Amino acid sequence: MTTTPLPDLAKDFVPFATAALDFHRAINLPAGPLAAHRTELDTLHAHLTALYGLFDAHTARTGTVAEVEGDHLRACRIRLWQAAEHLHDAYHAAPHPSTGRPPTRDACRGRLPEGAPELTICQRHLATAAHVRRDHTPADLRDPITGLTRH
Repeated sequence: MTTTPLPDLAKDFVPFATAALDFHRAINLPAGPLAAHRTELDTLHAHLTALYGLFDAHTARTGTVAEVEGDHLRACRIRLWQAAEHLHDAYHAAPHPSTGRPPTRDACRGRLPEGAPELTICQRHLATAAHVRRDHTPADLRDPITGLTRH
């Protein structure tokens, strides 16, 4: 089977993003134990949802012409969403900037929105979740061996 060659890709962007993450870690994360700040968790969540979108585009294009590769990209996409879910939960479990304390058990059980700007992560998460629910079944999202059973 012959495939058409890929167009020349802009080779700077993804390696730049990777280098920027490495640089960020090196200069912004101190050695020793320290809880992640909500701002950091929010930006990491934004990064993961952007990666989810990138993998979504690759999965849609690849899955139609290379089934096995498409399945593996689909598994990556699901894992990214699972990681974004955990980051969203970690954000809401992190200490609130105004009090410096984590939310109480009652606040966690109530699942009350915290308002702007804290609501931004929730808006991003809900927008991505709507897309995720269209493309995946609940079983896909809970499966510990996502995508690796067919091949």
